[in-house]
Amino acid sequence: MVLQAVDFLKPFCQDTPRYGLVLGTGLGNLISGLEVQETIPYEKIPYFPRSTVSFHKGELITGRLEGEPVLVMQGRFHYYEGYAANLITLPIRVMHALGVEILILTNAAGSIREDLPPGSIAVIRDHINLMGTNPLVGPYDPFLGERFPDMSEPYSRKLRQTAHRCADDLNLELAEVLYSAVSGPNFETAAEIRMLQRFGMDAVGMSVVPEVLVARQLGMAVLAFSAITDQTLPETMQPISHKQVARVAREIAPRLCDLIRAVVKTLS
Repeated sequence: MVLQAVDFLKPFCQDTPRYGLVLGTGLGNLISGLEVQETIPYEKIPYFPRSTVSFHKGELITGRLEGEPVLVMQGRFHYYEGYAANLITLPIRVMHALGVEILILTNAAGSIREDLPPGSIAVIRDHINLMGTNPLVGPYDPFLGERFPDMSEPYSRKLRQTAHRCADDLNLELAEVLYSAVSGPNFETAAEIRMLQRFGMDAVGMSVVPEVLVARQLGMAVLAFSAITDQTLPETMQPISHKQVARVAREIAPRLCDLIRAVVKTLS
């Protein structure tokens, strides 16, 4: 599946991409200044699922960002859409096979920390996988990477340090968070939020972790940003909707775009 998708996409890549970007809910138009070369709908790529979630465009873009060759996913796939974990992460394996070394992930996440309000930008330091699935489970082949990948540094410390320096230069506040991935698609109950807080979590979402597991299995360096779109504290819970999440993510997107561009430029 990986090799057939790669064979299909190679003619669209004018240069070997060094960076792969995955744009989450409400962040599909994140990368201003991207020099677009080709735009390929997911349904045309062999074995790629279809993105069924609102605010996910479902397109793969080849191009350049700050002069660097990139592959950009406008929208991702989710476990709650009914896709198996290994299918959710197929694009990450395809990116790696096409040459991507550094994976930059974005998503919309909810804060469960009092001092992390909606509208914040956070970089993920570590995670707990509570999705009930793992994309590395199944028959093994060396082509897939390490059978037992190390997770002592799932999110690159060096890349996080670069992100903080770039944020300082841009006068942007950048929080660091411990992130919990849940299956969704429902939002959490007050009891679940209390449990996550007791686990030490700062934010919760329904993506990112499967992609990180595969990226690390393949030896890719990972940097992940969360657009904090809402805040849920058990004592003051208010109703929340996916539409609201996407709206706040779009408001955050210009600042996050500036930060990602600055990171890529610094690393170039």
